[in-house]
Amino acid sequence: MHRLRTCAARLRPLTASQAAQTVGQQRPITVASAGGTRTFQSIRRYTAPVASEPFLNGTSSNYVEEMYYAWLEDPKSVHKSWDVFFRNANAGAPPGSAYQSPLALTAAPQLTSVVGAQANVEKLVEDHLAVQSLIRAYQVMGHHSAHLDPLGISCVNFDDAPVNSGFQDVDVAVFKERLRVLTVGGFYGLDESDLDKVFRLPTTTFIGGRESALPLKEIIRRLEMAYCQHIGVEFMFINDLEQCQWIREKFETPGVMQFTLEEKRTLLARMVRSTRFEEFLQKKWSAEKRFGLEGCESLIPALKTIIDISSEKGVDYVIMGMPHRGRLNVLANVIRKELEQIFCQFDSKLEAADEGSGDVKYHLGMYHRRINRVTDRNITLSLVANPSHLEAVDPVVQGKTKAEQFYCGDTDGNRVMSILLHGDAAFAGQGIVYETFHLSDLPSYTTHGTVHVVVNNQIGFTTDPRMARSSPYPTDVARVVNAPIFHVNADDPEAVIYVCKVAAEWRATFHKDVVVDLVCYRRMGHNEMDEPMFTQPLMYKQIKKQKPVLQKYAEKLITEGAVSRQEYEEEIAKYDKICEEAFARSKDEKILHIKHWLDSPWPDFFTLDGQPKSMTCPSTGLTEENLNHIGHVASSVPVEDFTIHGGLSRILKGRAEMVRNRTVDWALGEYMAFGSLLKEGIHVRLSGQDVERGTFSHRHHVLHDQNVDKRTCIPMNHLSPDQAPYTVCNSSLSEYGVLGFELGFAMASPNALILWEAQFGDFHNTAQCIIDQFICPGQAKWVRQNGIVLLLPHGMEGMGPEHSSARPERFLQMCNDDPDVMPSMTEDFAVHQLYDCNWIVVNCSNPANYFHVIRRQILLPFRKPLIVFTPKSLLRLPEARSSFDEMLPGTHFQRLIPEGGAAAEHPQEVKRLIFCTGKIYYELTKERSKRGAEGEVAISRIEQLSPFPFDQVKFEVERFPNAQLVWCQEEHKNQGYYDYVKPRIRTTTNREKPVGYAGRDPASAPATGNKNTHLVELRRFMDAAFEMNTFEDTQ
Repeated sequence: MHRLRTCAARLRPLTASQAAQTVGQQRPITVASAGGTRTFQSIRRYTAPVASEPFLNGTSSNYVEEMYYAWLEDPKSVHKSWDVFFRNANAGAPPGSAYQSPLALTAAPQLTSVVGAQANVEKLVEDHLAVQSLIRAYQVMGHHSAHLDPLGISCVNFDDAPVNSGFQDVDVAVFKERLRVLTVGGFYGLDESDLDKVFRLPTTTFIGGRESALPLKEIIRRLEMAYCQHIGVEFMFINDLEQCQWIREKFETPGVMQFTLEEKRTLLARMVRSTRFEEFLQKKWSAEKRFGLEGCESLIPALKTIIDISSEKGVDYVIMGMPHRGRLNVLANVIRKELEQIFCQFDSKLEAADEGSGDVKYHLGMYHRRINRVTDRNITLSLVANPSHLEAVDPVVQGKTKAEQFYCGDTDGNRVMSILLHGDAAFAGQGIVYETFHLSDLPSYTTHGTVHVVVNNQIGFTTDPRMARSSPYPTDVARVVNAPIFHVNADDPEAVIYVCKVAAEWRATFHKDVVVDLVCYRRMGHNEMDEPMFTQPLMYKQIKKQKPVLQKYAEKLITEGAVSRQEYEEEIAKYDKICEEAFARSKDEKILHIKHWLDSPWPDFFTLDGQPKSMTCPSTGLTEENLNHIGHVASSVPVEDFTIHGGLSRILKGRAEMVRNRTVDWALGEYMAFGSLLKEGIHVRLSGQDVERGTFSHRHHVLHDQNVDKRTCIPMNHLSPDQAPYTVCNSSLSEYGVLGFELGFAMASPNALILWEAQFGDFHNTAQCIIDQFICPGQAKWVRQNGIVLLLPHGMEGMGPEHSSARPERFLQMCNDDPDVMPSMTEDFAVHQLYDCNWIVVNCSNPANYFHVIRRQILLPFRKPLIVFTPKSLLRLPEARSSFDEMLPGTHFQRLIPEGGAAAEHPQEVKRLIFCTGKIYYELTKERSKRGAEGEVAISRIEQLSPFPFDQVKFEVERFPNAQLVWCQEEHKNQGYYDYVKPRIRTTTNREKPVGYAGRDPASAPATGNKNTHLVELRRFMDAAFEMNTFEDTQ
């Protein structure tokens, strides 16, 4: 009764007496049903044993039951004696006492019976409401009373009373006061005399099994078994009745957690492998960091169960992401990486191969296809490599999962799924977790359900939960997407396995996210070298006393007779032998090949040894016919009876006019690039904030019917019958999550163009982790190529310090080419440069070059990330248009666009050669024309900043031998490109010529917020660029 009161008293939206008063005002008591109104649910409450009332047994009982239901529908439809009998019986009178002879029913006694029955019916209603509230209280709050913490020192504080956390003394008087308040009589009117009364069960519970009514004490016992043992089920916040009923049935039905002998033995074998693997590593390399799984060994059988059930449901590809803790164990016992490949990672004498800088062993990924022994079906497992930045891999996994679903036509997620592992502190603390959840049900981002497994150590490095989160559980973030949360004591392997089975079935049934919270502990410190007693002394005193979960489970099975001690010891010896043999083989490994740890192989794209099939890039131009065809689609509405906005009609007419004139602006040049790749069978996916229309209203790839809601048209998908699909999708207002997602999408296949566009260039700030940890060094760390494209609008246009700079200096600083070494010029130098770089950084000044660089991204025989600083004002600048002639067969991307005007005719007379990039070129040419300096000032545009076009810059410098060299940029001197290009230009001249600077002075902010100041700064550096005496003192 104490648990009944403690658990259910937390849910008091309406007291039972209030409910009874409200209902009791109406006669007869009715509730609405599908077939009209009916009386309150039938409940027989005979307190006397039925056996003592012979007329209630045998065939007579059918007649009595028929009369009872008739009375429930209309008390006047039965004889007065039956009316009084049923009222008295429902009020609790024994059947024998409830009966009164018809002759004895005088007016006064009848009135007394009916009046008494009125109060008894109200008591009946009140008691049933109390029981229903009790059941609901367990369903809502039962997890708070569950025994989830294997250490018994839970730091979670659920109410105003102090919790015995093991870290402080507890005031027992507070607990006594709470018990006094929650007295038996104070709970919904139920008292201990009601424990033996039988109550009809509501349809919102499955504790009855095949029984429709149970005594109160049995109801409480079954609720305790369902919600307050080693599993805590958090689901009543879900606003879908079908889903709630599904979960109730899974956890409330009596006898659901029954395991066969074979299942128990399999579980024990998996626990042996999980435990002994860590013990083997500790024995062999006790002084090495490995971030072991000790304290949560049940994670391995948990993951294998999720995979087994999912395989059984039709899944054949599982993509996983996880932090460092337990990673080696997962690689060994879930992915099935060869043990010798793991063990040799601990050898300090192992030489690195020349294929990258590599990463530590507990960050590496893996890809493996094997037979699932439980289902006897093929399953592909991929564990995505990740950095130490916790949870950063989450959206990457989701993007890769989405891509694999897309390429195999898995529109419902029946064949490909993701599993994400988390730590408790990171799951609660890292915002990317919310961003990833937020994508889970968006049409272009959903992976149709992810199983999240939280390894809840109840500590984050040295920080305990009371200081690490404001929510009761680390998993509360999952509630925002109505994901059920299954908390489970990780020291009960059978409970863990059952919960994981339900989680996998939930994902297969509803295709929505689900969270498994493995409440465990961390036997070592943060790593094996760390001393946890400094900060958690009492916790670790308890941990030292804690019997290992394998030992506990083995003893349980031995006691049950499921296995013998000899069989258990043989299983241990068998796996120990496997480890020892693998350890012996690992000594033969002399070279570490990172490619053996590749998480996303592209076998048909490279040669067998992982090299490009060629080192040439064909022309990126198109035929005139192709350009005209794509231009026609771009300027039309290929759907009948589709009304577009009047302003959009003018835009489409403008496009048609450009096609007739054989020119393209920025938006049309992009259309030509995307459309041509789609016609060649290359999938194109453009994602980001407002990309469908374009931030600057220039793209309009999705047309909206002005008269029909939600009716849209994507002309790019009407190019040809056999084209690849085009996906363009406005993202949620997230950069970190969405860029990570698109990076993962690009990992899946090299034969797709995946682009992420920032609303403004500086918005990539909040996605810096993905850029710094995955995109920039990804190939060097993990031998994983990726062709993702970042479109970052950039330009100083007087709009203030925000939305001006895409921070090109950051990207250029992370480029891996050497500024002080002039590379040797060989055949296909440009392609070899691209192959050697870590990413490509461009700032195109015309749409034709943008067209070419986008097409080159796919036509290259390898993949590199591409960073494009895209324009804003150039989108509509008439001078920034290109002719079809620049896009025909035989044309290529121009890494540098040389001076082609009057200065080129008499290069000896040129006094100054200005190098620049991007839109500043147009301001420079305008200023040069105004000053009449076309013959003495040459302007060359460096379109590809990295890898730096040493050869072409050298040619330009030598073409104008008498010219001063000046770098001009609109960004501040400590920003932009200057610090990157200056040493490289100097290298091309053997440092014989100085490089002057024309641009804004150093500043902390990217741009001024004052329009007049912006113009003054522009005038000042224009003067510096063209006045010949500016750099006379430059050395």
